[in-house]
Amino acid sequence: MKFLLTLNLVLVLNLLLFSYIHGVLTMILLIFISIVVYLIIRGIKHPEISSFWSEYFGDSFNSTNIFTKISAKKIAEKDAGNIIVSAHIDSKSQSINTFWRVFLYKTTFYSGIILLGVYAFYFIILFGNLDIPFYFTIYGGWIAIVLISFSNICLLFLNTHNKSPGALDNASGMAIVFELSSFFLKNPLDNFNVWFCQFSAEELGTMGARVFIDEYENQFTRGNIFQFNFDMVSCKDHKNNQIEYIKSYGIGMHKVYSPFLDKFIILAANDNNIKAKRLHASTGAHSDTLPFRLRKYDAVDVANEAATLYTHTKKDTPDKVDPKVLLDACILFRETIKLIDSNYKIINEN
Repeated sequence: MKFLLTLNLVLVLNLLLFSYIHGVLTMILLIFISIVVYLIIRGIKHPEISSFWSEYFGDSFNSTNIFTKISAKKIAEKDAGNIIVSAHIDSKSQSINTFWRVFLYKTTFYSGIILLGVYAFYFIILFGNLDIPFYFTIYGGWIAIVLISFSNICLLFLNTHNKSPGALDNASGMAIVFELSSFFLKNPLDNFNVWFCQFSAEELGTMGARVFIDEYENQFTRGNIFQFNFDMVSCKDHKNNQIEYIKSYGIGMHKVYSPFLDKFIILAANDNNIKAKRLHASTGAHSDTLPFRLRKYDAVDVANEAATLYTHTKKDTPDKVDPKVLLDACILFRETIKLIDSNYKIINEN
């Protein structure tokens, strides 16, 4: 991350410098930046696979996922659907908490979009021979670059250590997985296998979930696999201490990413008189749904936005976890999973 941030900072400042020298040189530099960024993103898209980056940069670690599977009662295991109930084992603390870290990521990202827009307008004026002053592009470029530089410099001081007790992130999620596994061990589903997973190395690029799905995806049927991931559930004494889940991701329209799961969660919440707030995540932190979403599976992160004020810090202590919210989450998602099972035929038809 620090390598990428340093590279980004140097290239952005060079881009500003070349804008004052020559327009064609600026365009060449932009093309060069685009190629470098593309190669880096392509190289780190699947960090679990050995590649140039993993061979020459960073260190390798050994880690272990812990999981079990409860097979469906009425359908053969290989023909049944699959539901993944997951949390992650590891925790970490950083010099900047999750809330401000995500804020800095967003600042960099959106400022980058503004900068691209500014330079697009710059080239339209330059090559279109338009009689328009360059003040807009100059001031717009400076504002965007100052924001990018500020957020990049802050993130360069984002150091990782192990002072976090990890209560919200992620003992709260682990507790829910254990409780749900106790229930479904005694009450297995008719039509779905249920996997209960405590993924490791989530804090190292969701590595545990990536390795899991690479190894066991051959047992899943597309369109008939669902994941519930629990991470940072509740935030005691905060006004937004409640069940929250992320319904949509990305920039622009807030399209529901997992429509089946969203529908069943709302039904279960209404039936059991439990409040569940839907969130949108534009950019920033990711959890163990990421490898599943990349494969177009229905997956939902159950995470409390207010908890980001404490997670990845030494303040992530047990007193921040609300047992009542955890209990409601167990009830809500137990009933959601049962609804999915009872609607197995409808899901298959769709």
